[in-house]
Amino acid sequence: MNLCKNKKVILSAAVFLTIPLPANAMHIMEGYLPIGYSIVWSIISLPFLLMGISRLRRTVKENRRSLILLAMSGAFVFVISSLKIPSVTGSCSHMTGTGLAAILFGVSSTSLLGIIVLIFQAILLAHGGLTTLGANTFSMAIAGPFVTVLLYKACKKIKINKMVNIFAAASVGALFTYCITALQLALAHPGEAGVADSMIKFLAVFAPTQVPLAIVEGLLTVLIIIGLEHFASRELSEISYEISFVEAK
Repeated sequence: MNLCKNKKVILSAAVFLTIPLPANAMHIMEGYLPIGYSIVWSIISLPFLLMGISRLRRTVKENRRSLILLAMSGAFVFVISSLKIPSVTGSCSHMTGTGLAAILFGVSSTSLLGIIVLIFQAILLAHGGLTTLGANTFSMAIAGPFVTVLLYKACKKIKINKMVNIFAAASVGALFTYCITALQLALAHPGEAGVADSMIKFLAVFAPTQVPLAIVEGLLTVLIIIGLEHFASRELSEISYEISFVEAK
């Protein structure tokens, strides 16, 4: 009798685990935005991508060693933003990884790295989508990195400790990405009380996991910069930085 009950429990659990559950990742999923919104966000992102192409060409032409750091930055964004963690109300969360690229190469270059990563994730991992590519690029590869660079420059002017600066810039930039994603979703799907009310609800969904993830991302960015300064100091010093982060030794 107990054996039959155990079999029923196991069978029920197996069936439950195979039922697809709705998941709203920080990458806005395929088809979730009306086509008009998708087009608008793509148009907004386009100038940054064009600047990114020009910037990366110049960077690689000036120093071929920068390809190593570019590849590493892109790989970091791909891996860290692919690690999805269950959140509340059937959603999931993840880090962005774009803070590192923004610190090393600036916003425009990061936007190009970001869209390449997002295309691969949409095609290979079904993470995000092609119709929402412009919106995801703007939030993760443009808006977040922009705040990272802006905060870095502000902290540098008042001579904040460099590692504290990295941590704060990467963490706040990641959090800002989530805020922009919430705004994008709220604009496309306003609640009965309006866009602001809808945005607050989306932020409430993201906050429990995204805040600690942003802290972890800041710490990881600090550790990677420390490692690069020890093992790739020549490559760092020879790069013509858009925001001149690492001083030549």
